[in-house]
Amino acid sequence: MEPWAKRCTHERVPHFRRRLMGLYRKYLLPTLTELAMRNRTLRPERARWVPLASGVVLEVGVGSGLNLPIYSREVRKLYALDPSEELLRMARARAARTGFSVEFLCRPAAMIPLADGSVDDVVTTWTLCTISDPVAALQEMRRVLRPEGRLIFVEHGRSPDPAVARWQDRLTPLWRRVTGGCHLNRPIDRLLRAGGFEASEMNRGYIAGPRVGSYLYRGMARPAPGGCGPDTDTWAKKGIAHVE
Repeated sequence: MEPWAKRCTHERVPHFRRRLMGLYRKYLLPTLTELAMRNRTLRPERARWVPLASGVVLEVGVGSGLNLPIYSREVRKLYALDPSEELLRMARARAARTGFSVEFLCRPAAMIPLADGSVDDVVTTWTLCTISDPVAALQEMRRVLRPEGRLIFVEHGRSPDPAVARWQDRLTPLWRRVTGGCHLNRPIDRLLRAGGFEASEMNRGYIAGPRVGSYLYRGMARPAPGGCGPDTDTWAKKGIAHVE
């Protein structure tokens, strides 16, 4: 084979891989994400936290809309934000059965197209793991929240157990490639603080499932005065950081 022919062959392989991964992310990954998020183990967490939202609500990472039927009648309007048009297509079908207005926003979490202080509550469920810059996204959420607004969150993240955390670190580089960017090892409590939030309630612990992906952080946080929240030790001293 001539040298130029070998170069052409090598150039085609990365191009084919990129195209294959593009097709996977666009057509197969949204369906796999929908199936994973329908896991029965996650339903009690959604049912406990999502109905707490009220007024004008922004859900960041709405995905296929699994939370839409769970919101209470206290919601007047929901802004449903997600960067995946394929997942939003699934969510629109569920939105038809809600009793409140839903406006879909196909945007990344770090570019929320809403005015400052325009929403009462922000909701995230299993979202911060996939955002490329979670601190920037949290700062955007803080920007659009009213001063007395709340961030209601259910997120999986870094385990306090050193052995589990080591496995989370080992698996994350491969895991995020096949799951649309999901990181197993993000310290959600620290990210909230860096994003300018102060927890009013924080419950942490494992749910059923492999420990590398089942350590949850759930609770509520408010915009911190001065833009930076207290560290986890301060939360614990105040009695609002509970480990199950």
